[in-house]
Amino acid sequence: MNKINQLFINSKDQKLLSLYFCAGCPTLESTADVILTMQRRGIAMVEVGIPFSDPLADGPVIQSAATTALKNGMSLKKLFEQLKSIKDEVHIPLVLMGYLNPILHYGIEAFCQSCVDSGVSGMIIPDLPFKDYQEIVKPIADRYDLRVIMLITPETSEERIRFIDEHTDGFIYMVSSAAITGAQKNFDEKKQDYFRRIDQMNLRNPRMIGFGISNAQTLQAAQQNAAGAIIGSKFVTLLNETNGDADAALDRLFAALEK
Repeated sequence: MNKINQLFINSKDQKLLSLYFCAGCPTLESTADVILTMQRRGIAMVEVGIPFSDPLADGPVIQSAATTALKNGMSLKKLFEQLKSIKDEVHIPLVLMGYLNPILHYGIEAFCQSCVDSGVSGMIIPDLPFKDYQEIVKPIADRYDLRVIMLITPETSEERIRFIDEHTDGFIYMVSSAAITGAQKNFDEKKQDYFRRIDQMNLRNPRMIGFGISNAQTLQAAQQNAAGAIIGSKFVTLLNETNGDADAALDRLFAALEK
């Protein structure tokens, strides 16, 4: 069974925590250590960012991380080599998050094959049109037992959400707001109404809430209304501030999530 599906089957009553970081930042060779450290410290699922020169959905923190990674020489080929080297040690789901352009350049079939070869369970492609997902990407991904995770926002209609739920598998990435990525101090009542509204739809797929989670208030609001939370910008910032020391970054993240 795909590791993403297995994770949610095994942890129905547990509020999951998933972290994002950009491969190749702050150093080119830090990818394996960051992943293995997160696994050892109890992170349920890891999103590995594929650096891209024009990350439209991302805020300044992740944009800067992508720029650093590209300057360091990170590429999809290099990333797959790094992931393959630790494949037998990684037992939690790995999800690649990146934009369509580098994946198309690599080749969708080749990309899916490399995902399997390196222990990746799924992918998030924010700028992938749903029609192209259904007609081009999904048939290939299904052959390799990979999950293509789709995003919804507060502006996504109920009809669209149910359509996405019907035609995807793994989990739905529930974006906390229509803005770019970045840490927030709190989720206002409007956002929490959105969380509750989607929760009451009783969707087939579990949901993970991301964008803006950085402290106890935002974490609890996400975990109360979904299977778990995804943290990106906050962890990327801490990883940079600790010069790539994933243990130190996690210490500081866990402390921040208690405040």
